[in-house]
Amino acid sequence: MIRITKGDWDGFFGLVLNNFVNLLLIISLSQAVLGFSNDLIVYRILPGMALGILCGNFYYSWQARTMAQKYGRPFAALPYGINLLPIFFYTFYVMLPAQQIALSAGADKVQADNIAWMAGVLACLGSGLIEVIGSWFAPFLKKVTPRAALLSALAAVGLFFIAADYTFRSYAYPAIGLPTFFLTLYLFYGSVKMRWNLPGGLIVLAVGVSTAWITYWLGMDSPVAGLSSSSLSWGLYVPLPYGLQALVEINQMLAFSAVILPMGLINLLGSLQCLESAEAAGDPYPIKQSLIVNGLGTVVAGGFGSPFPTTVYIGHPGWKELGARSSYSMINGVVIAALCFTGTLGLLSEYVPIEAGMAILIWIGFTISSQAFQVVPKSHAPAVIAGLIPGMGAFVALITKRVLGATGYGGSEQPYSNEVLLTLTQEGSLFAKGIFALEQGWLFASVVLASVTVAIVDRKFGNILTWLGVAGLLSFMGIIHNFRVLENDITTGLGPAWPWIIGYTASLLILALVRYTLVMHHTEKSESD
Repeated sequence: MIRITKGDWDGFFGLVLNNFVNLLLIISLSQAVLGFSNDLIVYRILPGMALGILCGNFYYSWQARTMAQKYGRPFAALPYGINLLPIFFYTFYVMLPAQQIALSAGADKVQADNIAWMAGVLACLGSGLIEVIGSWFAPFLKKVTPRAALLSALAAVGLFFIAADYTFRSYAYPAIGLPTFFLTLYLFYGSVKMRWNLPGGLIVLAVGVSTAWITYWLGMDSPVAGLSSSSLSWGLYVPLPYGLQALVEINQMLAFSAVILPMGLINLLGSLQCLESAEAAGDPYPIKQSLIVNGLGTVVAGGFGSPFPTTVYIGHPGWKELGARSSYSMINGVVIAALCFTGTLGLLSEYVPIEAGMAILIWIGFTISSQAFQVVPKSHAPAVIAGLIPGMGAFVALITKRVLGATGYGGSEQPYSNEVLLTLTQEGSLFAKGIFALEQGWLFASVVLASVTVAIVDRKFGNILTWLGVAGLLSFMGIIHNFRVLENDITTGLGPAWPWIIGYTASLLILALVRYTLVMHHTEKSESD
């Protein structure tokens, strides 16, 4: 029997809002950056994505009920939906380059859009298959990777890409952002009980939407002024296997394997970190089974036309703290599917500004970030800090490209160049080369830095050398640190990242030399230390 609790409704409003915001972002990037037609968006991208989300939500809802019966206590379902980072990765690192290459080769806009969409679908399918295959090796990765390393990378996502970014946006619209921000903290951290069991998420959203429109009507600065018709009409948009069309062009898309493989591995690692986060919060889900379904959900989405992968969300501890159980996931899947299959999403985007409910996302970011410090040994706190740095670098890289783009860089009249990076360093004291090097494969770099630091704190010298060797190997494979400057973007590079290979190799050799020639005494840290 399916039982829906108050916590499920709270969890649903938080999860559906997260998905809703990301869907709005997808529509915005597809139209503004890629210039996709409305037909491509509503007939292919949104229905395919919704089907993947629906399948995953139903499975993880069933999984939570099964685990609750097994352990005799409630389990919060793994949150599932659209991951924010791949939206940017697949837009700017896969589809936009494919579109630009097609246009430069003489294709018209419609043909270039179709090629860009197919490149995204192939990247989505490849990412899902990598996750399915990688699920067999994930338990080993979990065994050899310190918890601080897994959670610090998640904390970077929560702190920078979610909490900080949306807090900046809240302070840009203080009349809306600040009341909803502090109301969210009060409702979700204050251990308050609402009358009539009203869900906190619903209260925050209602206050946010009302305040946004009231300030607009009063002539104050409001995000409502920036809302416009999305031109996405009502209708029935049934998911069809459009993604199979992309397989016909697979030989022409091999150039993007350098992006697809790292993204697939990053998604796998991110999903593993989510499971680690859930276990730390008290819900130990089976790793292999959860990851296989996670990858299959992405394959379903890609097979039916979505160029964006679905995934297990970060933030399980937040939903669990809300009291969410198994049903919130199922409700989310049904609602998201209804929004995309009927075209209702476009209508809602004309009345609900993101600012109205993003405070809930900030709270989730706070919860994720704080967990990294709460569930690891105190001595590993420096490792968590070390693991935050690559995420900070990736966030600064994103902000830097936003600022450069706003000033005209990235176009034909003012293309990106190595001279631009040099100017940022010399004139602005912004070491752009290091920032963009950290941006590439930053989740892996985060794990490496945190793992090396844990090994140093625990006095396990063999582990120090091992992780430095892993970093060198990842650099050689081009998975981390390798970037290239194109006219319209600063993106993933191809081939070995030699300067960083040399750096990691030198680090390994120098540490070994010092350890075995100058260090007088070195013992591993015992469990009682």
